[in-house]
Amino acid sequence: MIRTTGITKAYGDLRVLKGIDIEIKDREVVSVVGASGAGKTTLLQIIGTLDKPDEGKISYDNTDVSSLKGRSLASFRNTNIGFVFQFHQLLPEFTALENVCIPAFIAGKGKAEAEDRAKELLGFLNLTDRMDHKPSELSGGEQQRVAVARALVNNPSVILADEPSGNLDTENKNELHKLFFRLRDTFGQTIIIVTHDRQLAEMSDRILKIKDGLIVNEL
Repeated sequence: MIRTTGITKAYGDLRVLKGIDIEIKDREVVSVVGASGAGKTTLLQIIGTLDKPDEGKISYDNTDVSSLKGRSLASFRNTNIGFVFQFHQLLPEFTALENVCIPAFIAGKGKAEAEDRAKELLGFLNLTDRMDHKPSELSGGEQQRVAVARALVNNPSVILADEPSGNLDTENKNELHKLFFRLRDTFGQTIIIVTHDRQLAEMSDRILKIKDGLIVNEL
């Protein structure tokens, strides 16, 4: 599903990634671990096409996304990749339903189609009775589940999550961890998770550890 070859990235004199070669299979759940500053988030952003590597290539199912630019790249990202962040980044002035619909509207889908899909996902995530609430009216766990629904609304093949449970209490953290595997089993996504949470990492199909800008082992 995803292959990176020779990915490097530097910020000034600081070399963050020094040649990352990984292959991630279809429907695999992979955790990326390592110390703070090891390059985990940088790698995730490059895989997600939010940032460009200095060198190297990224392919999704044999599509060389390294060669895409401008609107073509933005369209690919919007329809193929869903993002879940530590801080949900919901827009406070919109309801849960409206927040989930936004990526679908960007993809050019009509209001009825977008809302039907959003309602389906919010129902799957046990949020049917919360869809008309704004983020400030939702608990932390509910906000993060809305963010997961937003990531899924365009039925992307890949979900990228950056410390998704880092801002949650233990109960909501455990529920979110289980949710990623339900998503894989129900919707068939490939999921890459950057995490410091050992419990979540050990639940994954595979663990990639980054140290000093390189993958040092795979578990």
